[in-house]
Amino acid sequence: MLERIIDISQAGARLSVSDKRLVVEQGGEQKASIPLGEMGALVISHPAVVLTQPVLAGLAEAGAPVIVCDAKCLPTGMMLPMVGHHLQAERLAHQTQASAPVCKQAWRQIVQAKIRAQARLLQDLHGDDRGLAALAERVKSGDPDNVEGQASRRYWPALFGNPHFRRDRDLPDQNKNLNYGYAVLRAIVARAVCAAGLHPSLGIHHRNRYDAFALADDLMEPFRPVVDRAVAAWLRANDPLAELSPQAKAALIQPLMACYPVQGEERSLFDIAARAAVSLTRIFAGAAKNLVLPEL
Repeated sequence: MLERIIDISQAGARLSVSDKRLVVEQGGEQKASIPLGEMGALVISHPAVVLTQPVLAGLAEAGAPVIVCDAKCLPTGMMLPMVGHHLQAERLAHQTQASAPVCKQAWRQIVQAKIRAQARLLQDLHGDDRGLAALAERVKSGDPDNVEGQASRRYWPALFGNPHFRRDRDLPDQNKNLNYGYAVLRAIVARAVCAAGLHPSLGIHHRNRYDAFALADDLMEPFRPVVDRAVAAWLRANDPLAELSPQAKAALIQPLMACYPVQGEERSLFDIAARAAVSLTRIFAGAAKNLVLPEL
């Protein structure tokens, strides 16, 4: 099924639901009518957007997250459905009872997959993975040596060809592009987590009393290089200090709606994230040991 990410940022709009379709009106005229079942996510960036209660209820029922942005067009909030799977109670029980060794082994797989994805990206863009592929093999259960951090210190300067670059979400350079792309990616993964019957607040590594999406933050790690690649491509012809324009956001969203070859099939990122989340439920239940994290 087609999954659409809709970002309303260029003009105000009124959103409503009619015949199970999201209706977008601007200036008193209907501009779009999209089946709720095709909605992957709704991003509201413009301050003059008005929506009805059935919009929120319909999107929640369809499993589509709603992301709200601030005056800088950076995401600040997200709404997800309350119930995502008919076995949610059983899967939540398995999730809450998962042992520390099980969570640590799952985190090892996630970190390894992330570092390998970073290595592939550097190899593709610069012909040199800066030793990240070899570094991934050193990750132990729970990553006690913080190999993830070691890889990060090599990765970011190499990715953008800037030895002084650092990942800081408050900086006005390409970090703001990364922030936007990661926020949409986070919504996609959070949706997959909820659809699998898991609770997004109960992470296997990220644990913060103020983080409502800790598990999504865990599971999205191997997918971050999809956004990194898009940001690097955008910056080849654009100033990193330029504002986050509609064109920039479209360039960041496009790869998140794309399909990728997995085991001989073309699958959307939504489907890939969903399969990863379901594989995690099997690990929590003791029915499997390995996460499904394909190379993109």
